[in-house]
Amino acid sequence: MATIYQNPTLKTHPETPGGQQRSYDGYVEPDTRIPPKARPVFEEVSVNGVTIAEADILAEAQNHPAANPGEAVRAAARALVIRELLLQEARRQGIGDVDLEEEDGRLETADDARIRVLMEREVRAPSASEDECRRFYKHNREKFRSAPLYEVRHILLAAHEDDANAREAARKTAQGLCEALNQDPSGFANAAAEYSACMSSGEGGRLGQVSRGETVAEFEAALEEMAEGEISKAPVATRFGFHVIALDRAIPGKDLPFDHVHERIAAWLEAASWSKAVSQYIGILASQAKISGVSFEQTEGPLVQ
Repeated sequence: MATIYQNPTLKTHPETPGGQQRSYDGYVEPDTRIPPKARPVFEEVSVNGVTIAEADILAEAQNHPAANPGEAVRAAARALVIRELLLQEARRQGIGDVDLEEEDGRLETADDARIRVLMEREVRAPSASEDECRRFYKHNREKFRSAPLYEVRHILLAAHEDDANAREAARKTAQGLCEALNQDPSGFANAAAEYSACMSSGEGGRLGQVSRGETVAEFEAALEEMAEGEISKAPVATRFGFHVIALDRAIPGKDLPFDHVHERIAAWLEAASWSKAVSQYIGILASQAKISGVSFEQTEGPLVQ
């Protein structure tokens, strides 16, 4: 690099590496021959003096979907701090090697087993009484209805979402079928055989009885808006193409009796109680530990017993 101007009053300092120039206020030009050391992504995270490696946090972040990488990293750091808290408490209580359990074909690790034994020992969640279950049932009746059933026929004009020309051609054909079949519904089976790309075309387009979750969202939404005996006035667009739908019968959902859902409600309430108890227990451990890099809210109350 060419030197355009050098102040003659600035001398090369004999004690500075590489002979860098020293300015009026004592500033020393950095030695660019040595690359600067990379700064850590975030401040050190530790539990009672035990540091959680940055690499471990970044690896754990992939298990915490979030709106942005920062949120995922914070969630990962918190999860690893909680794990370290529990492992330290397990060691303090003398929980050593324990029998490993298998779940969903996967054998837990030794540390997972120690944490499981610790939680079984320390966390107690009350069982849900029948009165509590009945109150939950009374105030959440919409959760305990059988799904409606629909007897449906359809004609599928197939067109991939990425093919604009094919989509428009399929839409126009489907719209013409909607208009024609609303004028003469008796031609539905023949139209299905001629135009439909669905395997049901040979059965007059019949899908049989379908329930919630068995079709794509757009198809399901259209069924919910239709009346028995109706043929769609306009084609229904999905990722598969355009559908002409005939709703032959709608069977509304019914309230499920309490006895039928009692065990399910009890399981939900006990799971919620367990989660709260675990959260409170972790809060207690955190309040007694020296943690850096991660903040914990204060526990709301005593451990649920």
